[in-house]
Amino acid sequence: MRIVHSLAELDRLEPHWERLMTGNPVERLAYRRAWAAGLEDSQRLNVLVVERAGETAIAPLVVNRGWPGWLTLLAAEMYEILDFLYGDEEVLRTLMRAVARTGRPLFLRRLRADSPSVEAIGAAYRARGVVLRRAAIGAPWIALDRSWADPESHLNSGRRSDLRRARRNAEKCGRVEAEILAPDALAVPALVEEAFRVEAAGWKGAKGSALALDPIRGPFFRRYAQAAAEQGILRVCFLHVGGRTAAAQIAVDNGERFSLLRAGYDEEFSRCSPGMLLTAESIRYAAQRGLSSYEFNGEVEPWTALWTSQVHACCSIRAYPFSPRGLAALAADGWRALAGRIRG
Repeated sequence: MRIVHSLAELDRLEPHWERLMTGNPVERLAYRRAWAAGLEDSQRLNVLVVERAGETAIAPLVVNRGWPGWLTLLAAEMYEILDFLYGDEEVLRTLMRAVARTGRPLFLRRLRADSPSVEAIGAAYRARGVVLRRAAIGAPWIALDRSWADPESHLNSGRRSDLRRARRNAEKCGRVEAEILAPDALAVPALVEEAFRVEAAGWKGAKGSALALDPIRGPFFRRYAQAAAEQGILRVCFLHVGGRTAAAQIAVDNGERFSLLRAGYDEEFSRCSPGMLLTAESIRYAAQRGLSSYEFNGEVEPWTALWTSQVHACCSIRAYPFSPRGLAALAADGWRALAGRIRG
């Protein structure tokens, strides 16, 4: 086993990393590296790499400084579905035993419930610690086929009527035009800032959660957008109404999945439901491209439920090794849970 603590060392893992990639584009090195480049002082890169019988496995972890020093997956703060990287399940089990031997508590915020990592973690901590698994909010998605080239046909009659009404309202303001761009790296900064501006003009801006206002996630998205554009997978989507941008999406298209990473709309156009209109266009684009799925990521929300009832089941895992750090974390979490029940 070896441990990677620096960006330079992380970059040297790229050949192994990309070979182990699944179809999930946010598990590519570019995504994790973009987050690692902006790590706060409270965290340190702590990527574990093991090799067994010619197979490699990677645990892209960060360690939280201070006691008890939780381990978490790199970029877990973005709340995407993330996992470990491995060649086969035997080397994955070896990797999980290495994680357990660190003696640090482990928190996986959002993992596919059917991931082999779930079983491997349970086996690694058996008789070595306590593992708590809980259901986490699932991620909505669409299994695409040719019929989704006409996304409106998948809505019920009431929703189709709503969409037609929204388009008529938009057309009263001027020409309605959707753009789905695959920009080169030079065009990225201006396009990303426009998407940020539109998002901040909606409820996310009022709530203070817009990327333009976020000192951590905003710079991360700028870094990642550049890297994704260099790989040719970035998609920036706009809905223009009367020459003005009413809605925006930042996504990636890896030739298999369309993964929506961020979406927003300008509240001034709310009567036009611009987010819904743009989502219809990006679904149409993905189906026409022959992609296998449209991934909403995030959580199930009313606007995603309009399009699909399919959800990737997810879970969260907390693992507490029988070590001073692990037992301290277990005791602290136990007290917090008890205090919450008492207050409730």
